[in-house]
Amino acid sequence: MNYDLLKLGIAMVTIAIPGTLNPSFALPSPDDISEEVLRTEIILETRSPLDGTPLTIAEYTELEAQLQEREFAPEIDPEVQQLIFQLRLLKLVRSFVPFF
Repeated sequence: MNYDLLKLGIAMVTIAIPGTLNPSFALPSPDDISEEVLRTEIILETRSPLDGTPLTIAEYTELEAQLQEREFAPEIDPEVQQLIFQLRLLKLVRSFVPFF
């Protein structure tokens, strides 16, 4: 093996690495909005939690109030309830017997 080439390669790597480890690369760009500012923004566009349609703020608050006023959970088809139960049971069994 040619040791001169090896020395040249090591020298090039040691020269190139400090240039790439510039600490300013870790900083966000100056035009980036900070997370603290984004958290305090008032959201004016909302979507329905039921079907995802766009709503105004007034419609959204009215819908949230209606959803909170429900006394009972929505009814689920008994076949779907049975399927959910079976899937949960299968998940439990698979946690004990992985090849099942």
